[in-house]
Amino acid sequence: MPRAIFEKTGNAIYISHLDLMRVFQRAFKRAGLQLTHTQGFSPRPSVSIALPLSVGVESHCELLDFDLEGELPSCEEIQERLNGALIEGVRVLSVYSEGGKQRDIAFLDCAVTLEYDRCVTDGDREEISGLFKRESLMLEKKGKNGTKQQDIIPLIRKLDVVCAGDRKIRLNAQICCLNPALNPAQLVAAIAEYLPEKAPAFAQVTRLEIYDQNENVFR
Repeated sequence: MPRAIFEKTGNAIYISHLDLMRVFQRAFKRAGLQLTHTQGFSPRPSVSIALPLSVGVESHCELLDFDLEGELPSCEEIQERLNGALIEGVRVLSVYSEGGKQRDIAFLDCAVTLEYDRCVTDGDREEISGLFKRESLMLEKKGKNGTKQQDIIPLIRKLDVVCAGDRKIRLNAQICCLNPALNPAQLVAAIAEYLPEKAPAFAQVTRLEIYDQNENVFR
């Protein structure tokens, strides 16, 4: 099954996952690329996204699996035709024919930019850095079966805290993203709960790269 890597930036970050799926389904149709459909009582287009994005999250490493009817055009042609049919802010970076199994996805590089209504200091950076060096950070996690406590420290592989301007602090992190998974927004939630005076006025999450269990870039 072919796979595309795409990015979601600008105003497109506010498109929900379900609407993004519709965007791609329509883009394939406008590009003259006929998707196959699943079998069964309610057939659906054969297109899926590996790690659904939360609304408001930017990404440069999203994976889209799809299947086309008939003889496949070249990967370069599929990329060009899709980009000509997609909306602003959603762009296919590459297309290839054989990708890794999604179950092998393990880690995610992300940047979390914290924006403040005041100037930040190196002391702010040090306190936030110290928070994520604790042995345990328990947070509430909501799931299908209700709310439970989750220790996020074991799910953080690497984390660096840097000042990114007079009013910004950035967390550069590598976290677990599949079985188990940590939502980068939980890093912001931890600051708000344990260091409320350091809670940002706004936070922006950007996905940068995904890796397999051997820390190789996943494609």
